[in-house]
Amino acid sequence: MRLELWVNGSAVVSDVKPQELLLDFLRDRLGLTGAKRSCDVQACGVCTVLVDGRPVSSCCFLAADAAGREVLTIEGLAERPEFERLESAFTHHAALQCGFCTPGMLLTVAALLETGELTSVEEIKRGLAGNLCRCTGYRGILEAVCDLAGVTP
Repeated sequence: MRLELWVNGSAVVSDVKPQELLLDFLRDRLGLTGAKRSCDVQACGVCTVLVDGRPVSSCCFLAADAAGREVLTIEGLAERPEFERLESAFTHHAALQCGFCTPGMLLTVAALLETGELTSVEEIKRGLAGNLCRCTGYRGILEAVCDLAGVTP
């Protein structure tokens, strides 16, 4: 089937199989490897991308369902002005170690900050609940997001 969508601000037209996942489309066809494969059941968040500004698990999201929509990957976010602020906060608060979860975390945080809904530590924890990190213990991540959202930890 023919797929037309926007990826990181650029129009993309491609043929896809009906069952092809957005994760595979981005990684294998477009060479955008920031979204990772891990759990394949929407539990870890390392495959997170934004579709029309909302975080989705690309491991369980059909590429065909992105037709006519805007997909933002970590590669696209890295080109935006807000990325430097995200990167700086995560670095300052030691919110990353191995980096495997970082692309999904940053995309989720960017989307949550855009909504303006992060007004308490509880809301931040709830917003990040779909993103797992096995290295940091979450303290640095929580501090970084609190800093970005102007919330006292």
